[in-house]
Amino acid sequence: MSPPLSQPSHSQSCASSADDPLERVRAALFHRIGADGVYARTGLYEEVLQRLTAFVTRQRDPRAEVLRFPPVMSRSQLEKSGYLKSFPNLLGCVCALHGTEAEVRAAADSHETGGDWTSSLAPSDLVLSPAACYPVYPIVAGRGRLPRDGGIYDVAADCFRREPSRALDRLQSFRMREFVRIGTPEAIQAFREEWMGRAQRLAGELALPCELDVANDPFFGRVGQMMAVSQRQQALKFELLIPYYEGAKPTACMSFNCHRDHFGVTWGIESEDGTVAHTSCVAFGMDRLAVALFCVHGIELTRWPASARRALEL
Repeated sequence: MSPPLSQPSHSQSCASSADDPLERVRAALFHRIGADGVYARTGLYEEVLQRLTAFVTRQRDPRAEVLRFPPVMSRSQLEKSGYLKSFPNLLGCVCALHGTEAEVRAAADSHETGGDWTSSLAPSDLVLSPAACYPVYPIVAGRGRLPRDGGIYDVAADCFRREPSRALDRLQSFRMREFVRIGTPEAIQAFREEWMGRAQRLAGELALPCELDVANDPFFGRVGQMMAVSQRQQALKFELLIPYYEGAKPTACMSFNCHRDHFGVTWGIESEDGTVAHTSCVAFGMDRLAVALFCVHGIELTRWPASARRALEL
């Protein structure tokens, strides 16, 4: 069971600034590098994130296939997945200068005379990965029908979503870890239910206050508002919410998603009996969890609660 929201902690140390209660944490963990939501990370922060990564790895199903993806992915694959219909405002496309040597040189040199070299950019066949799991589905589909027990995958990637913000819980560049389950509807439901309970126990080990609640993705536009309502009504998404300090609006640090047959239909993923496979994933917002640890417990690791130190092997 997770600790109550009112549990005493070092979170008071996060409230040193009247304007931003997280400023002391920000100063200890990050350096600004000229863009909101994108930071240089200190050794202290990276040490905890690496230990948190190892903690998550220890929760992995021994049957899971491990896949690590780069921060970019195929544009055509993301388009096929339906991302542009749901979240076009969050997507980052990799653009580059194209053309002959002379054309590329002219575009680059225009900057020296006050010109806008970016006007010569054209999209490439890559986009910045908005979530860690998207590349796994075409890989699985290309192997043919699933085995009897379906499949489970441990995936991770550096991700990007175009959400410029100075808030520490809304980075543009962040690390995501996911356990993905592909199989029958019954297997998918059991996987998600197990993880919703398990995640709360893991938060307890880390001495992080939390609550579990139904949620929706930030679908774009008016049509997206209807999609969000439908998603909540069908309880297809839950989130583990952690307040960074007393009185703060809780931040979603993990999510538990049921995609039903969306990716199965999109990519032609079949179960052993030839029926369309269903998919689900549990996603760990690694940076959000790491920031939560520092905000709740303080920046001095030796003062963290014993259970958190044991869990992270500090």
